[in-house]
Amino acid sequence: MGLFAEYGVSDRLTLQLKADWQDGEDPFVNYSGRGPIEIGATWQVWRDDLNAVSLYGGYTKAGEGRNAGYAAPGVGDHDWEARVSVGRSLSEMGERWGMDGAFVELQAARRLRDGLPDETRIDATAGARIGEDWMMLGQAFGGAADGGARWLSVEASVVRDFGAWSLQAGWRQTVAGQEIPISRGPVLSIWRRF
Repeated sequence: MGLFAEYGVSDRLTLQLKADWQDGEDPFVNYSGRGPIEIGATWQVWRDDLNAVSLYGGYTKAGEGRNAGYAAPGVGDHDWEARVSVGRSLSEMGERWGMDGAFVELQAARRLRDGLPDETRIDATAGARIGEDWMMLGQAFGGAADGGARWLSVEASVVRDFGAWSLQAGWRQTVAGQEIPISRGPVLSIWRRF
């Protein structure tokens, strides 16, 4: 179970918090406890009517659970991450297909880890609104640890808005990898805008 919160300090600066509680088992070990806690900030570097570019910097304190999908529970101490995000509105293309607010986003990150190998990550998202209250999302999460594990997971989900609340339901699955567990399962998120 995870918590993700963002707070817009200004039009261009956003603070971010991520935390989770883990309760898991695999053929080798059972574990339960606090997962990693991450705090960071995103700065919107540039934006026009169709495009946006932002930079993120964050710090993560490791927890008792899995701090990396390929590592044993509790391994790792803390991480620093730098990330660049580039997004583009596809509103004109989406309107032709009956979708409003279509977009794509690509993120690239470098995570410097203490107690685990450093990582390079690439995440991609495509989404579109269907009517006022529905959105469809397709996402891919890939990465590589220096000299070891590689992974690629995909997720498809639908989001339904209820005023200030949103409910997201979908499925995430590992589709490729090396030295990582194969995982799959449902994703359920509840969002609240303040």
